[in-house]
Amino acid sequence: PRMRSAQRFFTRWQNWLGILLVVVFVVAAIAAPLLSPNDLKNPGPMKIIGRPTLLQPQAPSQAAPLGTLSNQASVYHALVWGSRSALAFGLSVTIISLFIGAVIGLVSAYFGGFLNNFLMRITDALLSFPIIAGIVLVQQLISIALYNGGIRVFFQGIGLVTSSGGFIYDPAEFPAMMDFLLDLDPVLITLILLSWMPYARIMNTMVLRIKKTEYVQAAQIVGARHGRIIFKHLLPNAITPLIVLAARDVAGMVVLQATFVFIGFGKGSPWATILVSGRDWIYSQGGILTYWWVFVPATLALVAFGIGWNLIGDGLNDALNPRSH
Repeated sequence: PRMRSAQRFFTRWQNWLGILLVVVFVVAAIAAPLLSPNDLKNPGPMKIIGRPTLLQPQAPSQAAPLGTLSNQASVYHALVWGSRSALAFGLSVTIISLFIGAVIGLVSAYFGGFLNNFLMRITDALLSFPIIAGIVLVQQLISIALYNGGIRVFFQGIGLVTSSGGFIYDPAEFPAMMDFLLDLDPVLITLILLSWMPYARIMNTMVLRIKKTEYVQAAQIVGARHGRIIFKHLLPNAITPLIVLAARDVAGMVVLQATFVFIGFGKGSPWATILVSGRDWIYSQGGILTYWWVFVPATLALVAFGIGWNLIGDGLNDALNPRSH
């Protein structure tokens, strides 16, 4: 069956197109330092080319193959390094969400009873919670932690601050912790907190169905341990729909991130930063295509990224889902 599924997957040209698109972004992410070296004085995805005093986007040139934004940041550099950011964001949110949802759905369905009802009611409630409200809430919590004494309370709670308010150790001695607190992305946190529920629901439904099969009941009768039943019989037979959903979610998470960054929430999406910086130049005196490089390359990157992962997801569904044949 696995060989037939693999053959079915690799015989569709759409799947090869999806793989090709994803591989392009993976190669760009890995080879970013070679394709577009960082500015040693100011490393980052927004590399300034030329004179920052220029107040309008500059056309493509040898120094900036895809032109610059109004702040003279290279569009090509942001696109290349944005591939790395997009893959890191999409994969991290999706993998963590899949793991959390799979654990909750599997445990609740396996043990059943009150635990299953309780966890599924929480899952259903969070499914209806708006993501944008979650982002606002997380932003406020981060602001409180950073600017309203939250860090001092945190250090006091772990014994690094005296009752009089003085630090036992210099906070500068904990740069990693401070950087972590300062670099928290509300969009990343919110999407992780509010994206695991579909995985939990699917896993729960699959495990409840598989529990009733004869081979699982036989394993329970002969006294097989919970771990053996879960990892040998339940998880391998229930994970397929989650893998299909995860392949599609990688693209969805990146598009969501870009959307929220574009409207002013979150950070860390160079592709969205290009669109934010270039939106005032989409239409100018010369027409809608005068400064095409401020929106066309980033838009195409987002579209291609989404198409690639969705084609792979559709291909996996076609290959692994018996109902699709």
